[in-house]
Amino acid sequence: MDLKHIRNFSIIAHIDHGKSTLADRMLEATGTVEARKMKEQVLDTMELERERGITIKMQPVRMEHAYKGAKYILNLIDTPGHIDFSYEVSRAMKAVEGTILLVDATQGVQAQTLSVLAMAREAGLVILPAISKVDSPIARPQEVKEEVAALLGISPEDVLEVSGKTGKGVPEILAALIEKIPPPVSETGAGGPFRALVFDFGYSTHKGIIVYIRVLDGKAAKNDTLLFAQAKEKFGALGVGIFHPDMVDTSSISAGEIGYILTGIKKPGIASVGDTILTQRSPLPSLSGYMKPRPVVWASVYPESQDDFTNLKQALEILRLSDSSFSFEEEASGVLGRGFRCGFLGMLHMEIVTERLRREFSLELIVTTPSITYEVELRNGKREVIYSPHLFPDHGATNKIFEQWVRVKIITPPAYVSPIMSLLYEHEAVIGHTELFGDNRTSIEVEMPLRELMRNFFDNLKSASSGFASLAYELIGYREADVARLDILVAEEVVPAFSKVVSRRRIEREAEEMVEKLHGILPKQLFTVKIQGQGLGRIISSRTLSAMKKDVTGYMYGGDITRKRKLWEKQKRGKKKLRAQGNVDIPHEVFLKMVRGGEQ
Repeated sequence: MDLKHIRNFSIIAHIDHGKSTLADRMLEATGTVEARKMKEQVLDTMELERERGITIKMQPVRMEHAYKGAKYILNLIDTPGHIDFSYEVSRAMKAVEGTILLVDATQGVQAQTLSVLAMAREAGLVILPAISKVDSPIARPQEVKEEVAALLGISPEDVLEVSGKTGKGVPEILAALIEKIPPPVSETGAGGPFRALVFDFGYSTHKGIIVYIRVLDGKAAKNDTLLFAQAKEKFGALGVGIFHPDMVDTSSISAGEIGYILTGIKKPGIASVGDTILTQRSPLPSLSGYMKPRPVVWASVYPESQDDFTNLKQALEILRLSDSSFSFEEEASGVLGRGFRCGFLGMLHMEIVTERLRREFSLELIVTTPSITYEVELRNGKREVIYSPHLFPDHGATNKIFEQWVRVKIITPPAYVSPIMSLLYEHEAVIGHTELFGDNRTSIEVEMPLRELMRNFFDNLKSASSGFASLAYELIGYREADVARLDILVAEEVVPAFSKVVSRRRIEREAEEMVEKLHGILPKQLFTVKIQGQGLGRIISSRTLSAMKKDVTGYMYGGDITRKRKLWEKQKRGKKKLRAQGNVDIPHEVFLKMVRGGEQ
């Protein structure tokens, strides 16, 4: 098809601002999905997405629409709205020329609206502003239009109104897409060498990895020999096609189009978002800006039953085939057995991967409390990356410790600024720019350690603002950290699974809480057991678990007191001997209660 009749676009919005519902109405209005086959969130194919009402995995779709006597192809890439997936969103933006910026008319501009808008501007996209949910009884269309207009420096009249519920405003949006978003351009057209951007991929047990691509130049057909530019891996195309919204095989796919290629590759680590696919013979240069997303949150995942270890390994390998942004490596714990240390892009990403393991592979899992990566400068000047707390160096063994920091943007009604400020102090935030924003709301910009963002900051922010505050964050690099390792000793033995890295200013409180918690759940032993919290080279907190009592004189009737004393002394010597050589058997359930991360 002629390039000038193609429009490639995405929809960007804060979570729950009606993105998937608007996509549903577009599919209806263009006749892409028959009314009898229509269901909510058509493009959200995962059961988990439907249940939560969020987009996790991008699902592209091709729509055909007649406008002013001409036939147009509209390619929509629906992008994830959550900050954990910002890299995926930024690469998807490279595959389109324009985007619909959707803002909820009942809530107004939110923190994540600003972060995705900044990405769209950086990518040089044409932005079509629209407000959703205008039919809601609590909608404030005029106020929100003015907010959006101020953000983009346009007139409020240029902001479109749409209702995902009734379909109002959808024809106007389709017309604006054709009128205002430019058609794709190609350096070589359909006749030159092939070049395409990978913006997502999936996996099928029969067809291997299926790459989702935007064709930039040339044409690809079945049986063509192609090459992954970054992975340097060549493959024969088993088939090509488009999304309608299901996969439909076509004879070829050419410049300007969005579609897929069946690669037949069945090993992980080959396909990755942002890579370029080229013709093996006389390849064009690959696209710039490719980046391998690095995990920022780590957690250990163990099967509840060690019999499931192989199943867990296979499940992780299968998920890795369709999600290159998480990594895993085998590890072993003396108590929990064999498992995997997994790296994720963020807390939501961790939650999604572990939830998919449970649902799609029916695995019962133990997920430990998540931790972050630290960089440690040793005495010899070398820097070492530490991503497991029990491997963190002892007090005094290092020169400097560095941790990841984030820039956080919070938007809240002014009434909640005071409790939020207290919360920010508690989480070691450095407060930057604060301003009144839009309709009686305040925007607060802060910088804080990533470890503090993970310490229940999201939940605490919701509580402090009664759910009204929104948040977006971005990583801003490593800074020197004032942290230390906290160990828990049971019977004077360190239990590695309980170790954690905490802020020095909170180490005493954390030690007290952990010792108290363990004291409350550890069963009594045959001898007295000390439970201690150790950090900064000393014992910080301590509790003693008294021994089980057994009445050794219970069988005696009367008799001399000296005989009873003899038995008591013998019992005391026995306990002393036990204490000197005895190991405390910590039951599996105690480990689960202490180690298990935030059960989502």
